Amino acid sequence: MALRIKRGDTVVVRSGDDRGKTGKVLRVDPKGDRVYVEGVNLQYKHMKRTQQNPKGGRVRREGPLHLSKVMLWSDSQKKGQRYRVEVRDGKRVRIGVKDGAVIG
Repeated sequence: MALRIKRGDTVVVRSGDDRGKTGKVLRVDPKGDRVYVEGVNLQYKHMKRTQQNPKGGRVRREGPLHLSKVMLWSDSQKKGQRYRVEVRDGKRVRIGVKDGAVIG
């Protein structure tokens, strides 16, 4: 799957328990076709006591989502939209299919 979603993009979740939530992409894993989205798919990680973290305990962290479960967010339409890639002025740019706006 081509990785056309980048770190810092705003995406909306299309399916699953967090369907409809929007967030910023924190990290992209190209090998597993996964993205980590801020505030979505929160999971508990049990932390051992250390000198930096003397209490230890459970920490909520974002878990991975498959790329097919997210869609780029369109500010003008206030919903997710598909996009295409075109070359303008020698650079590849992402363009929304519905509104024709340049993304990113």
